[in-house]
Amino acid sequence: MSTTVAPATTKTQNIFRILLGLLLIFAGTSHLTFARISFRVQVPSWIPLDPDLVVLASGVVEILLGLGLLFLTKYRRQMGWITALYFLAIFPGNLAQYLNHAPAFGLDSDGIRLTRLFLHPLLIIWPIWCTGAWKKRV
Repeated sequence: MSTTVAPATTKTQNIFRILLGLLLIFAGTSHLTFARISFRVQVPSWIPLDPDLVVLASGVVEILLGLGLLFLTKYRRQMGWITALYFLAIFPGNLAQYLNHAPAFGLDSDGIRLTRLFLHPLLIIWPIWCTGAWKKRV
């Protein structure tokens, strides 16, 4: 009977995992505090919830994801996939900001907002790569 072990990650991957965890904690904290109003701009109008509730909930999720990436190293592969799915789930908010021509976070032109949309896949790939999530289990 074989046991499965998460594949090892490199020092570079670990550095980027820690960096992503810290960035998520910072972003989540900003959802709850100084950038709360700016984040409301990104909540698509078709979401049937209060935009402030969505901002607060997503802030809590980001803090938890960040903490998970930092401290749940035994489950880093799972954290990588969960974080990637979260980044996939927030894409409509970035799209809404572009489609609504809404300035926030220094994204004051459609060109910059469109560039961010094309860079979003890198945000999805980052947690998968830095946690070793896409490697086959040994």
